[in-house]
Amino acid sequence: MFRSLPLWLLVGLGGFVGSVARYLASGTVQRLFPLLRLPGGTLLVNMTGCAVIGALGALVEYRGLFSPQARVLLMIGVLGGFTTFSSFGFETLELAREGHLGLGLVNVALQVGGGLVAVWLGHSIIRLL
Repeated sequence: MFRSLPLWLLVGLGGFVGSVARYLASGTVQRLFPLLRLPGGTLLVNMTGCAVIGALGALVEYRGLFSPQARVLLMIGVLGGFTTFSSFGFETLELAREGHLGLGLVNVALQVGGGLVAVWLGHSIIRLL
């Protein structure tokens, strides 16, 4: 079914589904727990996305399931739209599993620390303008 579609279209279709799912899931958590001080919707989405990408990765690795097109649709498209944190977690785990624990730790530091610095920098630049 997906084999005839260009990969970029599969990513876009999956991204649409994932983004809508993120919006609905995150909003539902915030409505159900309005007094929660943490961003619980984002936490739920990130942890769910990480669990799902881990399961899909194992199904690909150990069971040989999913065509390349299905992997692009699900892992890059849907989960990329749902949360990029899942890709970060999966790629970091893969580095560690391949014996590159140091690179995995550097990836964590750069992604989390660099992301926080980038948010601060973007916010600061706009505030100054």
